[in-house]
Amino acid sequence: MTLSPRREAQLSDQGWRRQFMADEPRLSEAVAEYLALGFQVHLEPIDPTACAGGPECAACFATPETAARFKIIFTRPAAEDTKG
Repeated sequence: MTLSPRREAQLSDQGWRRQFMADEPRLSEAVAEYLALGFQVHLEPIDPTACAGGPECAACFATPETAARFKIIFTRPAAEDTKG
């Protein structure tokens, strides 16, 4: 778990869909690709406290400096253009 369940539920309620976690240079590449495909993109920081409570290994995110490098990519379809 790299994000609190509460925060993930908030984002889901707003229509955001979790894709994956990345750092540079893949982060910028993925964001550019999703934007080119017409998606809105939201980046969420890693929550080290959520990592510590999960069953997966969280050693990579034990230091704030390391955790700050990674972002979770969320996408949702771009809003329809309602101008007419």
